[in-house]
Amino acid sequence: MLADESKVVMDNKNISIPFNRPFIVGQELYYIAQAVIDGQLAGDGPFTKRCHEWLEERIGCRKALLTHSCTAALEMSAMLCGIGPGDEVIMPSFTFVSTANAFVLRGAVPVFVDIRPDTLNLDEKLVEQALGPRTRAIVPVHYAGVPCAMDEILAIAGKKGLYVIEDAAQGLLSTYKKKYLGTIGHLGCLSFHETKNIISGEGGALLINRDTFSERAEILREKGTNRSQFFRGQVDKYTWVDVGSSYLPSELVSAFLFAQMELADKVVEVRRRIFSRYLEMLRPLEEEGRIRLPFIDGQDSNNGHIFYVLTASLDERTRLIEHLGSKGIKAIFHYVPLHSSPAGKKYGRVSGGMDMTDDLSDRLVRLPLYYGMSSDEVHRVADQVACFFRK
Repeated sequence: MLADESKVVMDNKNISIPFNRPFIVGQELYYIAQAVIDGQLAGDGPFTKRCHEWLEERIGCRKALLTHSCTAALEMSAMLCGIGPGDEVIMPSFTFVSTANAFVLRGAVPVFVDIRPDTLNLDEKLVEQALGPRTRAIVPVHYAGVPCAMDEILAIAGKKGLYVIEDAAQGLLSTYKKKYLGTIGHLGCLSFHETKNIISGEGGALLINRDTFSERAEILREKGTNRSQFFRGQVDKYTWVDVGSSYLPSELVSAFLFAQMELADKVVEVRRRIFSRYLEMLRPLEEEGRIRLPFIDGQDSNNGHIFYVLTASLDERTRLIEHLGSKGIKAIFHYVPLHSSPAGKKYGRVSGGMDMTDDLSDRLVRLPLYYGMSSDEVHRVADQVACFFRK
């Protein structure tokens, strides 16, 4: 064990309020047992199909395909859009590495654009100046489940003939002008990682919003074979017909996930209540100019995925995290911007300045927020944040 790993383990022993806590909300274990009894543990069994149906009916995409991660869904998106060597893809730098990696794996160049100071999302006003002759797609990332300015992004894409691939990893059941995130662009990508609202440990989904992608998406997901067509009786045998990989989750993962989907609205409602309580308790600190709270837009729904505060400086953020840790509360910062990472410098390029990205990423602190978090725990976290700033 490395020295820094040892410190993390020791620190975690003193944590009584974790940053995240995976949960069971309904019939997860029963469905897993049922999948075992039914005798199909590989992907695309009955529970996988139920998850597909839930996504298609609940959020209104044309077709949904479960994947083993949101990363896999992003990789499939890159292939479906024909992204290749030398092509460029517009995205924010303030995002998880998978957003860029999916396209770098195809030989493409991520072009990093600065974020808005309010939503921390891709600044749509800076997109056009980042476009070049090799631009093929725009990838808006809905940070914290707060929607990007999709009308403006779609207008730019339509004018230039570009694909729009929504990274909605954090956005399940959030909406933009009454449309669910992930269903607005050509393709959408969801995550069911254990830190998300609806979980399966690891997991994701590709949301297909244009019928022209559907047939090839099935083939890519099934290792480049037409296996899905075979099982529907459309061909008499299946064979290798295209590139692809194994992007299916197991039926055990799908069984766990479907139980969560059945109670997804309940989970999101609980998280929204926690989010609102944090807002209420920490608003006085914002009014005093000590912190900045998350952006709220009454026109769109927020799924309560992330609650963060913005401190005045990197030093203040570090001290706040240390203070909370000393009180048994695990708070974390978020992304190291991709444009400043070793791989980001090697594989991507920056368009314009990155002032907002550099500044806000240094000052952001994510507070604990998970299903099952008690009112007392929420109060304790908020009280300790207030205590730190009022010393």
